[in-house]
Parts: sequence; structure tokens; C-alpha cells
Amino acid sequence: MPISEFDLIARYFARQDVRRPDVPLGVGDDCALLRAPAGMDLAVTTDTLVAGVHFPENTHPEALGHKALAVNLSDLAAMGAEPAWAMLALTLPQADEAWLEAFARGLLGLAARYGVQLVGGDTTRGPLSVTLQVFGFVPQGKALRRDAAQPGDLICVTGTLGDAGLGLRIAQGKLAAPAPYAEYLLGRLERPGPRVETGLALRGLAHAAIDVSDGLVADLGHILDSSGVGATVQVERIPVSAAFRELVADDWNTALGSGDDYELCFTLPPERRAELEKSCAERGECCTCIGVIEQRPGLRLLRNDGSAFDLAAQGYDHFRG
Repeated sequence: MPISEFDLIARYFARQDVRRPDVPLGVGDDCALLRAPAGMDLAVTTDTLVAGVHFPENTHPEALGHKALAVNLSDLAAMGAEPAWAMLALTLPQADEAWLEAFARGLLGLAARYGVQLVGGDTTRGPLSVTLQVFGFVPQGKALRRDAAQPGDLICVTGTLGDAGLGLRIAQGKLAAPAPYAEYLLGRLERPGPRVETGLALRGLAHAAIDVSDGLVADLGHILDSSGVGATVQVERIPVSAAFRELVADDWNTALGSGDDYELCFTLPPERRAELEKSCAERGECCTCIGVIEQRPGLRLLRNDGSAFDLAAQGYDHFRG
């Protein structure tokens, strides 16, 4: 007998490890009842993942469950917000119980790591897509915003860039890689690690921040536009992984233009650099300063010898031709 919609919800999504005291009523009623702490702003983000657009059709459901939450947590990290609640809208071609078991394991496993409680949502039948709305808290007036970069700020990024772009090429059969490199790069594509702890540490330290979802140039461009400033980036300072260097050497177009890395790009007063380095060392994370914010509008990409670097692609856009 096929599983019903309500059995599906009860079996795979109502049973979860996280039970937060600020959730008087979660999954199972017409609405969730939630209590935001005093003195906090509520940060809210939504992302939709569509089969064949955001992930290959054959993506493992556990990886998809993880990524669906991770991309939203990355948005909260970019605002310096602490994750709290999530709502899931899931559209499925059919109620495949093995698929649902794996998807829920990936989603709720990451949720447990960050103390996120699933509090509601919707399920329906149709082409596979996953929409998550995630809520977090940030002290009033302390959110990291795109419009706060200042001339003289250092431009910094976490982790390494371009890995997910190479992972996508491997998934599409466009790039061959030895097994260890392929495993690493596909993992970066399918199971990104949101920089939640870094985002929290940047509150009161950084001026502006954004997560790198559509490519560094595109996303840094949002900070520049919102803040009314320009920038110079030293292309050869961009951090890339050992796998990246081995497979594509100095393909800076991929490092600058490919998306899905979900690292953070942020601007930092230069006098706070030592604090940043100490904070990153304490968490065992890498943050690299790659450029500077300037008064003059526009983005300038330079090589080490001072020559201009011409970017071949600007980053991902759903509606660009």
C-alpha cells in the first residue's frame, strides 16, 4: 500500500533529535508556534533546489538533504545569524521510502549539528524540487550586511574557491580526476560545509559579508553595488585546494567565476586583521585576504605583476542568456 502524505511527514520528518524550547508547537498542525528571543532580530532565508538545475538528477538523496539545508545555513552565516528553525516544502515524483529515508537522514543530520528544528512545511507530488526556509537570530543592530563595506577594508574569503565548480565538471563527465581528488571535489559540490561558526565570529569584526554561491566576482559585486564602493582583487592570492592545482593548475576563471562553494567573502578593517587570524586559528579554519575595498567604483582584477586579468565568465545567473 502506498504511503500517504501524512504518514510520510510523521515517519520521516516529525521524528527528529532537535527539540528547541523556543518552539511551543512544531510539525503536525496548521501552523508552527515559535518564540523569538528578546533583543534579537529574526534572520530569514529561502532557497529552492530544482532537479536538473541545481543538482544532477542522480544526486544521492542523503547528499541532497544535506545540501538543501547547508545552502540556507550559509546565508545565515553571511549575516552572522545563529540558526534556529527550518520549514521544508518538498515536491516528489513519487513517495519512494528508501529515497525519503536517505534524504531525511542528510537533512536532519546537519540540522542536529547546528541545533535547527524542523517546524513545518508542505509535501506535494510533481517534478523533484526542494525548498527550505530557515530562520536564525542575530542581536539587534549586529547583522553583517552587504551595504556596509568601507574604503580601505581588506577583502577576505574563507576556505578555498573553485572546488565545487570542478566537482560539477566531474559529475557532468567533463573532467577526469583520480579517485581521491574526485571524491573530495564531488563532496565539496554535494555536501558543502556552511561557515556558521565563522559568521558568528565575524559579528563586530567584519563590516560586510556575503556567501559565495554564484561565484566570487558575482557575489563580491553585490557587496560593491550595495555599498557604493569599488575594489581591487589580487587574483593569484585566491586560495585554491591541492586538488584544484593538480587538475587545472592556475585556472583563475574557475576560481573567480564558478559557484556552489558556499564560502564567505567579507570586508575587514585592516587594524582587525590580527584578531581575524587569531579567531580562524582557534577554529582551525583558513581565511585569506585577497584585495582591498576602494572609493573608485568597479572591480579591478590584477595579477602579481600588476597586469589586468580578464575574466571569461561573471558567475551564475538563472536568467542570463
